Amino acid sequence: MRPKQMEYSAVARTDVGRKRDGNEDSFCVATDVGLFVVADGMGGHAAGEVASRLAVHTILEWMAKSLSGEDVEMVGPPAARCSREANFLLSSIRQANRIIFEAAQSRREYAGMGTTVVSVLAVDDHVVLAHVGDSRIYRIRDDRIVQLSRDHSLVQQQVERGIISPQEAHGSQYRHLITRALGLKESLEVELEEQPARPGDVLLLCSDGLSDLVEDEEMLAILREHGGELEKACQALVDRANYKGGDDNITALLIQVREGDRGAPSLDGRVPGRVGRLEERRSG
Repeated sequence: MRPKQMEYSAVARTDVGRKRDGNEDSFCVATDVGLFVVADGMGGHAAGEVASRLAVHTILEWMAKSLSGEDVEMVGPPAARCSREANFLLSSIRQANRIIFEAAQSRREYAGMGTTVVSVLAVDDHVVLAHVGDSRIYRIRDDRIVQLSRDHSLVQQQVERGIISPQEAHGSQYRHLITRALGLKESLEVELEEQPARPGDVLLLCSDGLSDLVEDEEMLAILREHGGELEKACQALVDRANYKGGDDNITALLIQVREGDRGAPSLDGRVPGRVGRLEERRSG
């Protein structure tokens, strides 16, 4: 049975926030490839911005080539029981890690730079989710918001071991200590899964500049208020984080899922007419 065709539309906003001099977040909206990425960089002398941009550019370039049928080297072993497209995404993130790590080793001003990544690849009636670090992926479905990603952080490990409660984790002074990031080591563990998509789903990808300040239920209320107006909802999320202090760079990317034309071509094996549009906006 042929899978349902879905249409995926997306918008994103990024903002420097109220307390930072520069914006080290980057994002990608590439609807023709079905790829959506948010990266939150870290490192001194603007190296975090370099790391996040390298991650976004590399993942987009490798995914566009892989999906168009080009002969692209697969980086690392494939994930068992995952689709071809999921393994393309996994390989592209590993390649981004390799490039960032090598750049950090080759230039003193880039030493120690790295970046988180959350990414969604839309394939027909399902989505591939891949993430590293503490940026997040949420799903809004049936008027409920659920965090689909798992924070790769010290406090999350403490919560999972029963050492502290989720409420204590939110206020912990160690909540920004992440346990995984692109660029810090030669090898990288990527969390990867595939989930069915339904018409009406909204996926939210964001950096911790949003999730640290805006509670899940506040996000849901904002999305409910603006309905299907993604641009207004996205801007409202950023504005809310700034209203609550704007402690960090803030990036929000919203993806809307709709039932598409049954006669439309599948993304599987599709050759994009162009490489996906890369959007990076800077404030301040």
